[in-house]
Amino acid sequence: MRRVRILVTGGVRSGKSAHAESLLADARHVTYLATGPVPTSDDPGWAARVEAHRARRPASWRTIESTDLAGSLTGLDGPALVDSLGTWLAARLDELDGWKRPREELTATLRGEYDEAIAALPEHVVLVTDEVGLGGVAAHPSARRFADLLGATNQRFAQACDEVHFVVAGRVLRL
Repeated sequence: MRRVRILVTGGVRSGKSAHAESLLADARHVTYLATGPVPTSDDPGWAARVEAHRARRPASWRTIESTDLAGSLTGLDGPALVDSLGTWLAARLDELDGWKRPREELTATLRGEYDEAIAALPEHVVLVTDEVGLGGVAAHPSARRFADLLGATNQRFAQACDEVHFVVAGRVLRL
């Protein structure tokens, strides 16, 4: 298996997670870091999405469900898949009161977390993220904040990766 760090980006339902998983299909043991919220009965749509992801994974893959990106990646032996940076960022914004916190302070905190997570990346990792900026500027302040921060997150992690794959309608463009 080739040792490489790949960022897979694309829109909602573009096929990016399935593509990311296919990049590790030859690996017997993969650590899958699921960064989204744990499903609850309050949101059956989210629960269905999570269950679809779980059902696609080989039984030999180990799953970690956590928003501690750096801590979960530290010391991993073997390939890893992180799905996704967008759900990680949303969770961190909730945990850091980032929807109201001053932008400069929040940005500094997140930069430190990016650096810690990037330092912890294993040799072979596939990171999934949502692409932002393909539409207009959002009307709601929290949506603009999220898009701005996810754009910065994506750029920072892309710099640390060997390849970036853009998935559109199930088709992959290697950038």
